[in-house]
Order: sequence, then C-alpha cells, then structure tokens
Amino acid sequence: AERALMAVVIVLSFSRKIFLRFFLGQRLEHFLQGHVAAFDAFGGVPRRLLYDNLKSAVLERVGDAIRFHPTLLDFAGHYRYEPLPVAVARGNEKGRVERAIRYVRGSFFAARPFKDVADLNHQAEHWCEGLAADRPWVEDPSRSVRDVFEEERVSLLGLPQNPFPTDERVEVRVGKTPYVRFDKNDYSVPYQRTRRTLVVIATEVVVRILEDSEVLASHPRSFDKGKQIEDPAHIEALVEWKRHARKDRAIDRLSHAAATTRQLLEELARRGENLGSATSQLLRLLDTYGAQRLERAACEALERGTPHPRSVRLVLERERLDEGRPPIIPVQLPDDPRVRGLSVKPHSLESYDKLRADDDAEQTDPTGRLFALTPGSGTYNGAASPTLVTMHAEAATNTGGDGSHTNMQPFMALNFIIALVGLFPSRN
Repeated sequence: AERALMAVVIVLSFSRKIFLRFFLGQRLEHFLQGHVAAFDAFGGVPRRLLYDNLKSAVLERVGDAIRFHPTLLDFAGHYRYEPLPVAVARGNEKGRVERAIRYVRGSFFAARPFKDVADLNHQAEHWCEGLAADRPWVEDPSRSVRDVFEEERVSLLGLPQNPFPTDERVEVRVGKTPYVRFDKNDYSVPYQRTRRTLVVIATEVVVRILEDSEVLASHPRSFDKGKQIEDPAHIEALVEWKRHARKDRAIDRLSHAAATTRQLLEELARRGENLGSATSQLLRLLDTYGAQRLERAACEALERGTPHPRSVRLVLERERLDEGRPPIIPVQLPDDPRVRGLSVKPHSLESYDKLRADDDAEQTDPTGRLFALTPGSGTYNGAASPTLVTMHAEAATNTGGDGSHTNMQPFMALNFIIALVGLFPSRN
C-alpha cells in the first residue's frame, strides 16, 4: 500500500544538534514517539520546546489565547518541559528548524536508497551522529556541532524513570468473524471473542489486541493494505470448533427427525464406538429411507440389543424386501446446510378420511353430501351429513352483471424509453 512518509525534526537551539526520525503517518502518537526518541538521543530534555501551530500541538488559537492538545500537555508534564507555540506567520521565530529541514533534504534525503522505514531510520541515526554532528557550528566555524552539544548537554533536564506511553491505542469492534480491522488490515483473534469491543495497542513493530488487561493476540504489524494477519493457533481452534459444531448439528437433525437415534448414539458412546462415523451413516439412512422408517428401524435395533447403524440398515433392507419395494436410489442433495439440515415430518393422512362418509357411493348429486369411502353407482354417499351448514344466500348468487374479468395474478406494467442520443427526459 502507498503511505505518506513523514519526518520529525527536532533541533537544539544553541548547538544546532539535529534529531531526525521517519514515520509512515502523521498521527499524534508518531509525533510523540519522535519526541521520546529525540530525548533518548540527546540524553536529556530541553527546558522549553517551540512548536509550529500544527494540530498535534495547538488545537485552537485566538490571538494570544491558545488551546494545546491535552495529550501534549500530559506529555510535557511527564517530561517537565514548557511547550511554546510560535507566533502565526512569523517564520523568523523558527528559522533554526527551517534551515535544518533544508539541510536534511539536501544532505541526507536527496537520492538516498533505502529498503524500508527501519533501514531509513538507521541511516538517519548514523547521519545525525556523523556528518550532521561534525558540521561547523554556525556561531564559530572553528568548532563543530558535536563539541558545542557537549557543553549544552549539561543544561538539559534529566529523563524520567519511565517513558511516556506513546503506543497507538484504538478501540475496535469485532464482528461475526474473528478479525479486527486496524490500520487498513485485519488481525485474527480467538473465535470466542466475536461481537464485542476490544482494544488494539500498536507499535511500529507489533500489534497487540487486549480485552481489559488480558492480551488476546499479538501479531507483527503490517503496513500493507487489505491483508489478513493470522495466528495459526486461532485458525486451528476455529476449525476444530466448527468440526464439533457440524457434528452437533448433525446429531440435532437426527434427534428431530427420529428421536430414538439419540438413544442409539448414547449406547454407541457407552461402548466406545466412533460417533462421527455412526452419525454420518445414520444421516445417509435418513436421506434414503425417510424419518418414519428410520425411527422404526432404530427402535427395533435397540430392542434386539444391537445399537449400530449396520443393524438399522439391515432392518430397513428387510422391511423393503418384505414390502416388495425396489432398491432405493439415494438422492444427491446439494452441500447446503439449509437443504441437508431440513427435516420434514409427513402429516398423517387419517384426518382426511374423516371428510368422507362411511356409506357406499350411491348418489351423483353432491348437494348436502360427502364423498363416499367405497365405490358404487355414484360418487357421493346417500345420506346427508348432519354437520353441514347451509351457505348464505348472497354468497351463492350471480354477481358481475355478465361482465368479463381476468384471472391473472396481480401485476404491474412498466413503460421505459432508452435514450440513444442526448438526455431524456429533457432537463428544461
């Protein structure tokens, strides 16, 4: 990915000692990290730091009223120095820095090859401690910047015992997939931590993902774009969990379609059999023979004390041969859980027989009669059903005045015009 290369340049006013550090961005964290590295390189902290009116330092300025960035004020308090902004449009107040930047561009950066930011910073450190430190001091060309800096060093404030925390810290929301998005890339987390808010703390080298004070994941940082940085342990745990979930889903489907299969699997578990293989065999029998036949066969296998899919299959095959049915060809279902996990219990057809009368079919007139059970000279039974109710007279009268009507389902017609030349409709 393409990223902006930014530089932090800090110059000591008396000796003109230069510190130079490059970053792939211009966030406040990068700005403060440059300060910390400069203080370490100088071996101390200046008593005052003069800033240009950049947003990382000055949030708002109205005349002499200045509102500093609160994080910068905390940082300055930690290192015990005074932040001062330069006046607006007063280039003469920051001339030392402007000349130092021109010197960096011409002496260091121009036509310099480098592999990555780490290599560039390594070269910048050697340049600051070498060529830049050995250049003549502007006030006295007979002395070098290095010699004058040794005099200035004793005036610097001492470093605090612990550095100010400058790592990037961002709250991120984990969706339904076990990844967090940070700085244009996705980093894996344990699958149990989905759909919650976590905290990302990142340096230039490593990205850590935390929940409260627990570190959930640690990844090498990527400055690419759209990459997935994964911990193999996270992927292995997710695959294993999905494998168990598929097995549990298959057992639930079996139990819903044929309840006795759960008892059969429990018996197999007590005997130390492979439940995964048994579940797969029972699912194939369910798809081939149906739920009712599988339920009867499983009950018979349990009654005989042979709780195994092979016994269930033998019962089903024996039943097929006794009924004279041809061999069943398994249906090849698509590999879709919405199809394979669908279980439909057939409705009992006995309730439809109640709609038919018990008498023989003697009548051809359906008025006040039901269909007969046994065939005869007609279709309907001879006696009228006592449960029938006379329909309301208005519901059976002629309506519509002999006018035509359509039997089509509801529809909507669309008219459209494709303009091949110009604009349609006209804008005026």
